[in-house]
Amino acid sequence: MRLRNIPGADAAVAACPYVIDEPAALRGKWNTRFEQEQPIHIEVGMGKGQFLFGQAAAHPDINYIGIERYTSVLLRAIQKIDTEHPPKNLLFVCMDAAELPEVFAPDEVSRIYLNFSDPWPKDRHARRRLTSSEFLARYDRILVPDGTIEFKTDNRGLFDFSLEEIGASDIWNVTAHTFDLHHTPEMFNGNIMTEYEEKFSSQGNPICKLIAARK
Repeated sequence: MRLRNIPGADAAVAACPYVIDEPAALRGKWNTRFEQEQPIHIEVGMGKGQFLFGQAAAHPDINYIGIERYTSVLLRAIQKIDTEHPPKNLLFVCMDAAELPEVFAPDEVSRIYLNFSDPWPKDRHARRRLTSSEFLARYDRILVPDGTIEFKTDNRGLFDFSLEEIGASDIWNVTAHTFDLHHTPEMFNGNIMTEYEEKFSSQGNPICKLIAARK
């Protein structure tokens, strides 16, 4: 969900050294911006960043990139950076997810996280959903051969749509899924919650999750 416009957000994001202002220039060279060359995981629609900060701290052997379209949202994430001890394996990009193939080269990304994405509930907007066939084709262009997509949501309609889109794909296959993540130990192990996940699960809403890989 888009936050209200925040005065000064554009300037603050542009001035942050952890935000890449010309991401297309790093296509095929993203690991040169990190201290170590490691697998790259990206979160598309990262929101306020809680999930990525947790992932980066738990897995220092992976480089993370957070993708967020709106500066008003990204600002909330970069305000959480501990400037005295910043994460060495985390960067941010403010961009439209439709441009992913222009920003990442083939085989450059090992995993894509989609957490509590905008459901775009109207049928005419289905192609904008991050698990639509259009976006699945974009992910195919940047993921390594054994790369995976992990998707979490509390929106059952969006989850059912996602299962159908992946099921109809000639490329992708659902390798695991659950309609109640927090009561599925084999998938919940190691789970790091987003802000939305904490809120929705505390209200008793079941969290759905799927993992997809190429056939």
